[in-house]
Amino acid sequence: MQNTIIIEIGIAVLLVASVGLLASRLRFSVIPFFIVIGMVLGNETYPTFIANWLDSIGNANLTNSVNSIWSFFTFTESKPFIDFMGRLGVLFLLFYLGLEFSVGRLIKSGKSIVSGGTIYVLLNFFSGLLVGWMMDLPFKEMMVLCGIMTSSSTAIVAKVLTDLKRTANPETEVIMGMIMFDDLFIAMHISFLSGLILTGSSSFWTVAGTSLLALIFILSFLILGRKLVPFIDKLLQDKSSELFILVIFSLLFCIAGFSETIHVAEAIGALMAGLVFADSKYLKKIEAMVLPYKDFFGAMFFFSFGLSIDMYSLGGAVGWAAFAAVITVICNVASGYFATKFSNLKPKNSVDIGFTLSARGEFSIIMANIGKAGKLLPVIQSFVVVYVLILSIISPLLTKESRAIWNRLAGQKEAPKKVKKKLSDLESSISES
Repeated sequence: MQNTIIIEIGIAVLLVASVGLLASRLRFSVIPFFIVIGMVLGNETYPTFIANWLDSIGNANLTNSVNSIWSFFTFTESKPFIDFMGRLGVLFLLFYLGLEFSVGRLIKSGKSIVSGGTIYVLLNFFSGLLVGWMMDLPFKEMMVLCGIMTSSSTAIVAKVLTDLKRTANPETEVIMGMIMFDDLFIAMHISFLSGLILTGSSSFWTVAGTSLLALIFILSFLILGRKLVPFIDKLLQDKSSELFILVIFSLLFCIAGFSETIHVAEAIGALMAGLVFADSKYLKKIEAMVLPYKDFFGAMFFFSFGLSIDMYSLGGAVGWAAFAAVITVICNVASGYFATKFSNLKPKNSVDIGFTLSARGEFSIIMANIGKAGKLLPVIQSFVVVYVLILSIISPLLTKESRAIWNRLAGQKEAPKKVKKKLSDLESSISES
C-alpha cells in the first residue's frame, strides 16, 4: 500500500481533471463525467468489449498484462482514502452552500418566491411518492427517493445561468429564490432522514426523537449562531492566511463531527457552520479561501460516488430513472408556471424556470449516500446514478433551447436574429453611395 497509494491518488486526480477538461470543451456539466469515469474504473472486471477483444486474440501474456494494469486502475489500495476525500467534498459543498444561503434574504425575496418554492417542493416530493409507490419501495427507501427527486443542483443551475448569460434576466431572481427555498427543504429533509435511517431503529419514538434533535440542532445554530459571530470575527481578526484557514476548518470539522455523534448527518453540521459564518464580516475572504477546496473535494466526491457503483447492475433502474426524469421536468415546468403567476412574469418564462431547475446533482447523491449508510436497498444507488446522469445532461440542453421550445408549443414564430454588419459591409455601402 505504501508503494502505490500516492501514484493511485495522482492518477485519480489526473483522470478527474482530464474528463473535466473534456466536459468544459463540450460545454457540458462536469458532474456526469466525474461519475461515469468513476463507474468505468471502479469495477474489478473490465468492460465486455475489452474481454471479447482479449478472447479473440487468445494471447495469455497480453491478457495477464491487461489484468495487472486494470487492477491498478481500480484504485484498490487508495479507494478508502478516495472515499474519505469524497466525504470531505460533501462537507465543503454544504459549508459553501451555507455561506451563500441567507434566511433573511429568503424572507425579503417576497411572498411570490416563497409560494413558488412551496409548489416546487410539493410537486417534486409527491412525484417521488408516486414513483416510489409504482416501484413498490419500502417507506425508508421511498423517503430517500422523495429527497432525490426534490433536490435541485445549485452548482449546475448557477453554471447554466452564467454560461447562457441569463443572470440579469427577470426570471433568474425567481429561480435563485426557489433554489434557496429548496435548500431549506434539503436541510429539513436530511435531518428527517437522519432520524429515520441513521439511527438504525424502527421505533417511531426513536425516529421522532432523533428528527426532533436534528431540528433543535438546526434552530439552535440559526438563533444562537449569530450571537457567536462577533466572537468569531474577533478570533479571525488580523490573522495570517495560515491561521485564518486553520480556525475556519477546525470549527467546520468539529461542528460536522459533533452532529454525526448525535446521529444528525454530518452534512447538516457543515451546512449549519456555513450559516454561522455567512454573517461574518470576513465572509468574502472565507468564500475565496474555501472555494478551491470545495471545487477539488467536490470533484472527488462525484468520482468516489462513481467508484462505488457497479455499472453492470444499472440495467434494472434505467426505465424507472428515465420515467422519473420525465416526471421531474413536467413538474418543474408546472411549478415554473405558478411561479410566473405569483411573480407577474410572462408565461414563456415558465419553461425557462422549469428546465433550469430540473438539473439534479450533488444533493440527490448526498440523499442516496444517506440511504447507503443506512444499508437500504441498492436499487436507490442505481436509480440515482441514471437519474442524475439524465437530468444533469438534459436540463442544460433544454434550458438552452427553452425559448425555441416555448415558441413551438405556443405556435409562435421565433423572432429573427439581428444580423451584425461587418466593417467591410459598411465601407462598401459608403463607396456605392
